[in-house]
Amino acid sequence: MEYVRLGRTGLKVSRICLGCMTYGAPAAGEPKAGRHAWALDEAASQPFFRQALDLGITFFDTANVYSSGASEEVLGRFLKANVRRESVVIATKVHGVMRDEPNGRGLSRKAICFEVEESLRRLGTDYIDLYQIHRWDYDTPVEETLEVLHDLVKAGKVRYLGASSMHAWQFAKALYLADRNGWSRFVSMQNHYNLLYREEEREMLPLCQSEGIGVIPWSPLARGRLARPWDTQATPRLETDAYGKSLYGDSQAADRRVVDAVCEVAGRRGVPPAQVALAWMLGKPVITSPIVGATRPHHLQDAVAALSLRLGADEVAALEAPYVPHPVLGFS
Repeated sequence: MEYVRLGRTGLKVSRICLGCMTYGAPAAGEPKAGRHAWALDEAASQPFFRQALDLGITFFDTANVYSSGASEEVLGRFLKANVRRESVVIATKVHGVMRDEPNGRGLSRKAICFEVEESLRRLGTDYIDLYQIHRWDYDTPVEETLEVLHDLVKAGKVRYLGASSMHAWQFAKALYLADRNGWSRFVSMQNHYNLLYREEEREMLPLCQSEGIGVIPWSPLARGRLARPWDTQATPRLETDAYGKSLYGDSQAADRRVVDAVCEVAGRRGVPPAQVALAWMLGKPVITSPIVGATRPHHLQDAVAALSLRLGADEVAALEAPYVPHPVLGFS
């Protein structure tokens, strides 16, 4: 395992981050925000937490909304029972719908002050290493959000602040306002980026590189679409993942050519396609730590193996050539 600084901070994170949306509690009946039929329960989740630690992964990302809080609970219980708190980096997020009431979501001072205490309780910890806003809140002045996040840092409840998918102008505005007011600024961006969705290369990634922001992309394998040949795409998650279909449903012909290119390079290298797709991402200097989900042991094995796979310039060109512009998605 490799360990690198998160942006310009002194915080060291593993080069692979374990994404914990998969872990918590399967949805019963009609899926709703944060709950999924394909989620693993606590007993089924624990082997993946153990495997991550055994592979040297010390960076874990979850969110309050994942499995309606159960993801934070099962992650927190496992880490508390198996590692020293100071040896891991725990990241979680706030914004999504947690209760069916006016202040049950969003980034107001009231919502954040309540939700951070709930996350701390579920995680079983006194502090959160990286507290991230899950999305932009159009109903709350960003100054209100930034000031309360700064207060959490100063109170010792949060060590660092991060953001997730939004327009580059919004992120630039947040960084500017934090600097102008002397507030703690965001140190990381968790954005949607992979070989099937590269729109972030236009503005967000150059902004992050210029500002020294750590980039920790979500869905680096496009919800599994880059991990297998196109004709073998059917899995329980793909069949029931409505959000994934909304992200990748309109450019199938072009996307297939990208997947074919990944499989061709993987075939020549004698490695699984997932290793190639992750090696391509890890080769980008702006990328800090892709967030990888795992439901089978080889998922994390492939992710770690990708750290040692160096692609040639001709291979990178072959992987990138089939891409066509996509609609901007993933901000809601």
